[in-house]
Amino acid sequence: MAELQGASGEALAQGVVPIFPLPNVYLFPGCVMPLHIFEPRYRQMIEDQLDKTGRIVMGALLEGQRDGEGRPAIHPIAGLGEIGRHERLPDGRFLVWLVGMARVRIEEVPSNRLYRTVRCENLEDFPATPEAEARLRPRVKTALLSRAHELLNLPDQVPLGHLADLLLQRLPLSAPQMRVLYSEVSVERRADGALQAHELLPRDAQGGAG
Repeated sequence: MAELQGASGEALAQGVVPIFPLPNVYLFPGCVMPLHIFEPRYRQMIEDQLDKTGRIVMGALLEGQRDGEGRPAIHPIAGLGEIGRHERLPDGRFLVWLVGMARVRIEEVPSNRLYRTVRCENLEDFPATPEAEARLRPRVKTALLSRAHELLNLPDQVPLGHLADLLLQRLPLSAPQMRVLYSEVSVERRADGALQAHELLPRDAQGGAG
């Protein structure tokens, strides 16, 4: 998964958006998620969105749920993304690169298409206090670099919330752990939680979501 600098959870247009549910998959703001779209309902979803806003919500199915028949339960906090690039394959499949825009709270609404749709409410991060920022930033950056050596030149101005997100993606967290930490909008609590998990988990395990 590649990271994009400068993305934020600024206010985005709200409305009804398609949802693509997968088990334990979380789209983080400022990150790019590659997707291989092959099911007819999701091929329809991409076709529709290429003619509209290009926005899609990535939702995490709850444990024990499968995206088959019916409407399996989805975690109410999800990631809103926008199609940054796509490739249509000769057989109708798509390769899509979805750019994370914001965390959102979702509520399912009726859909007249093959795919499910949700209404989104943007979730803004609550920034850390200056004292917490000074305490957490060097620790989160050190933890991140210990698990992602390719980020040695990470710019100093990257927001603390984004650093915590990058660390979370590199931890082999269980589905319940990731769900709780992904949903935390307090930057201080999210960074503290990521550090606690980092200290408890093996340093040679390079896990992640998505």
